[in-house]
Amino acid sequence: MDKNSKAPAMQAFRESLRKHNLKVTPQRIAVHEAMLHLGHASADMVTDHIKEEGNTRVTVASVYNILTQMTLLGIYRHRMSDSNKMFFDVNTFNHMHLYDTTDSSYVDVNDEDLFEEIERKISGRRFRGYKVDAIDINIIVHPSTRKKR
Repeated sequence: MDKNSKAPAMQAFRESLRKHNLKVTPQRIAVHEAMLHLGHASADMVTDHIKEEGNTRVTVASVYNILTQMTLLGIYRHRMSDSNKMFFDVNTFNHMHLYDTTDSSYVDVNDEDLFEEIERKISGRRFRGYKVDAIDINIIVHPSTRKKR
């Protein structure tokens, strides 16, 4: 996957597993289906979603291991919430996030022009002793009005 990849559809996900010599297991398929539905999620959230669907048996530990493995392969990305909980992102293209501190949720911000402007500014900067590997932008927010119930 390149840095501008969108979430792989199920067939592309299966092919990616095979390319990395991994079995296409019901658990891996269930995790990817949940991630396609949720977008950004912790292992707990993915596990709960899979259990609600009721088609595959998983544990939080196995889901976390699958999510971590997919991140190492570049299929997903990960990010840490302010409560030190690991969240996974099914979209690996360059984008920013709104991070809601009230419920520890992430929302994609797809503003290519803004991201490219930030990337352009950063790429010309020198950080003594460091080389920029990637740019990961989280905009910390809270709701400006009460959410309707």
